[in-house]
Amino acid sequence: MEVVAFVSDLERNSKKNGDWANFIGMMERFLLIRSAVGLVGSMPHPALKYAYYPGCVAQGACRELHQSTQILAQALGIELIELKKASCCGSGTFKEDSQLLEDTVNARNIALAEQLQLPLLTHCSTCQGVIGHVDERLKQAQQNNPAYLTQVNELLCQEGCAPYQGSTEVKHLLWAIVGDYGLADLQAKVTRRLSGLKCAAFYGCYLLRAQDHIPFDDPFNPQSMENVFQAVGATPIYYRGRAQCCGWPLSSYATDQAFQMAGMHIQAAIAAGADCIVTPCPLCHLNLDSRQPEVEKAIGQKLGLPILHLPQLIALALGIDPAALGLQRHIVSTRSVVDKLMTPA
Repeated sequence: MEVVAFVSDLERNSKKNGDWANFIGMMERFLLIRSAVGLVGSMPHPALKYAYYPGCVAQGACRELHQSTQILAQALGIELIELKKASCCGSGTFKEDSQLLEDTVNARNIALAEQLQLPLLTHCSTCQGVIGHVDERLKQAQQNNPAYLTQVNELLCQEGCAPYQGSTEVKHLLWAIVGDYGLADLQAKVTRRLSGLKCAAFYGCYLLRAQDHIPFDDPFNPQSMENVFQAVGATPIYYRGRAQCCGWPLSSYATDQAFQMAGMHIQAAIAAGADCIVTPCPLCHLNLDSRQPEVEKAIGQKLGLPILHLPQLIALALGIDPAALGLQRHIVSTRSVVDKLMTPA
């Protein structure tokens, strides 16, 4: 009310004296001061809207990721328009047969978002790496190889699909939270600080190094997830392997080596004191959580470390019920994490 009164008095005096330039100047200085003292945080957050690409795994083996992403978006006031006609990105396998196949399939996915005039949002690191890299390659083709882009678009048109325009961007949920929503605004939304919870980030490889350029982070020494942990009150745990491959890409033909890799990362996180690992990739989650019993057999050691999806962790800090986030669906019990958060300090 004091702020409203101040602005009203300023406007009334400026109108009386006919000095609107002074009014505008005073308002600019007022807003700068207001921002500096942290009052802007009380203002409504600008609406964010994305073309939501859930991917395959989040609608199958990791349905709790799809579920928790939607709940988190609603809690933060983010609107998600699901791309129900989108197809699998191929998770890097299409290009083994044909680069043109990978580019055409994912040009179609991007074009669906372009039709909505929205950024394409994914919560899967593998989808981000594949679709994001296709987007980079096709935008470069607009300048350097227009004949190739024409070939891609002709294939799309033959199937009655909209052509790729290069007019939007591909963005992972992590980057949307850090770059679009903002960590200060996220912190202001926290109702259940995750104090005392020690979280080890597992970025994996696709999110960080599949594209030529990534926002907000260093591909070899990332910090964005650790910054999110701090914003919601958790303690970041650093350990060797947090930005390495989980082993999933090897699992179809070198299963034991894939399990050894996963086991090495989980052991390192445990040794560093982690209560849980948090990942932005459902394929990493499959190898670290769903296959953790098999990993234990491969390395001959009991692990039992909970593996959380990134939106689950953030939503917990916003006071969302763990059951609504699908924490009970995990192979490795998340009870230790829930108990730690629900037990009064």
